[in-house]
Amino acid sequence: MKTVLGCIRRADQDFDMFQDGDRVAVGVSGGKDSLLLLQALSLYRRFSHKRFSIKALMLTLGLEPFDTTGVEAFCRALDVPLEIRRTDIGRIIFQERREKNPCALCAKMRRGALNDMAAAEGFSKLALGHHREDVLETFLMSLFFEGRLHTFHPVTYLSRTGMTVVRPMVYLPEKHILHIARTLNLPVVKNPCPADGHTARQEVKELLRTLTRQYPNLRTLMLSALRNREQYGLWDKKIAGLPEDVIK
Repeated sequence: MKTVLGCIRRADQDFDMFQDGDRVAVGVSGGKDSLLLLQALSLYRRFSHKRFSIKALMLTLGLEPFDTTGVEAFCRALDVPLEIRRTDIGRIIFQERREKNPCALCAKMRRGALNDMAAAEGFSKLALGHHREDVLETFLMSLFFEGRLHTFHPVTYLSRTGMTVVRPMVYLPEKHILHIARTLNLPVVKNPCPADGHTARQEVKELLRTLTRQYPNLRTLMLSALRNREQYGLWDKKIAGLPEDVIK
């Protein structure tokens, strides 16, 4: 857990993610990334010089089976309040619309529902469990499928809701998350999505693994490129407070 907390502290210092008095909603999907983020933030707030509170927010997509009892027990053990909202997002996408490429729409609907849920309760921050590989995969997908250089920013201000999205684990390698999730026996909920493992992101993930075998330092260099202000400025912390449409 030291590595996880160290990466979160570095991200907080680099991008000024948390401030005293913040009420932080943590988006919990039931996957390893968001569960680890929740546990790490429950620890980080105890020794950080910044005083903030956290609450877990969870959406269900109407896809079964999806048992949340393990996550509920996990939150009780952490002494973190949990709110679960039932939605029909999965049913709409796979049964009503029958989307051939469902991931983009699903992500947009889940993001919108979670943002609205957090904003309605007056949270100042929404913390998401994106890690280093998510950053790099999104960058490659933007290049390959959209013809632009883009990835999400560690800190993004949402002008519509007045809330800020933070991604405290952007420096954390996915392989470390896999290791510590097994070590801590996190109550991961099996993903019931029919498209799980058969997406463009999965293809890019495998491509990145292949490239890294040939170029071992690739991930580190790509992350450095995102912070190269003179050439790209994609992770320039000066733009962290600008509206989402400007950052994109």
